[in-house]
Amino acid sequence: MAKKTVADIPDKDLAGKKVFVRCDFNVPLDDRQQITSDARIKAALPTINYLLKKGAILILASHLGRPKGVAKKELSLAPVQKRLSELLGQEVALAPDCLGEEVKKRVDALSPGDVLLLENLRFHKEEEKNDPAFAKELASLADIYVSDAFGTVHRAHASTEGIAHLLPAYAGFLIEKELNFLGEALADPKRPFVAIIGGAKISGKLEVLKSLLSKVDILIVGGGMAYTFFKARGIEVGNSLVEENLIGEAKEILKAAIDKEVPFLLPLDHVVADKFAPDAKTEIVPRTTIPKGWQGMDIGPDTVKKFTNAIKGAKTIVWNGPMGVFEMKKFAAGTLAIAKAVAAETEKGATSIIGGGDSVSAIKQAGLTDKMSHISTGGGASLEFLEGKVLPGIAVLQDK
Repeated sequence: MAKKTVADIPDKDLAGKKVFVRCDFNVPLDDRQQITSDARIKAALPTINYLLKKGAILILASHLGRPKGVAKKELSLAPVQKRLSELLGQEVALAPDCLGEEVKKRVDALSPGDVLLLENLRFHKEEEKNDPAFAKELASLADIYVSDAFGTVHRAHASTEGIAHLLPAYAGFLIEKELNFLGEALADPKRPFVAIIGGAKISGKLEVLKSLLSKVDILIVGGGMAYTFFKARGIEVGNSLVEENLIGEAKEILKAAIDKEVPFLLPLDHVVADKFAPDAKTEIVPRTTIPKGWQGMDIGPDTVKKFTNAIKGAKTIVWNGPMGVFEMKKFAAGTLAIAKAVAAETEKGATSIIGGGDSVSAIKQAGLTDKMSHISTGGGASLEFLEGKVLPGIAVLQDK
């Protein structure tokens, strides 16, 4: 999946040219519209700075939140514009919209080295519908299209797929990095290859689990999704989260693991609680003895040892999803222990790829962000990549 990147564009084709860059500025905001993490803005800087050095005129575009086609002041990209200006050390202008006559006037007035940030693309319902007329309007603003929003490439939207049919389309450096790490992990992983899949439900990760079974040497499953597998094995799980409609699918995955002779590791013990709350009473119990009315909230200490031992010696590690309800401090120990185990192997030379918002949050909480090889910026996109799905926002870019 080698795609042409901005580095493949001849300098003469960039100098003085208008470049439309689809970024992922879908940053977390607090109730005062203050950015709580600027990681996604910083991730776009290598591509932005490269294009500016080449004398391009930059038109940046992104969505923020889920306005569902309605212009909502609280989802304006104004906080992004302010932070991006600080990070670039130059004023970034914010357009009043992402299309229309006023936006065209603003674009026409730009000079090489200028940066204009368009207002939230999803203020228009046509964006998510991949409306051809909307894509054409966006394309009319620029000479070249650059995709650098990996978190959106699994969706065929006007700014991620439609526009790329209308302009010369290239990948930014962030997308190049994602494809290099994820592509190598799947195509030619250094072994042993260990995958750790967690999170609340298996419904969003069924295909990933099936796909990984034919690629990994060990598959570790934790988090709420483990309880559907326990139920599939006839083990009672109290009030733990179970997707009853997927028990049949879980049985098939367990059988496939046996057929492929891939160790499929489930928790040995659990931290259980009498209610889903930070002040709940807790106990540590073996996996077959969750009391009636109680629910699993984290992996227990024996499981931590078992999973840590399985991670030891790994050369490639993919982790998506926490081991428990780590947002509650009382139930964060298991996830944080796994984060430390992955970091320890990374320091020994393993390649670690962390995907999914909750896994990334856990890594940050543990203070181990710098200890991982790669932290993916796209949870859904990285999952679909691991499934082997075609990502429309990648497929449409020019091949090398």
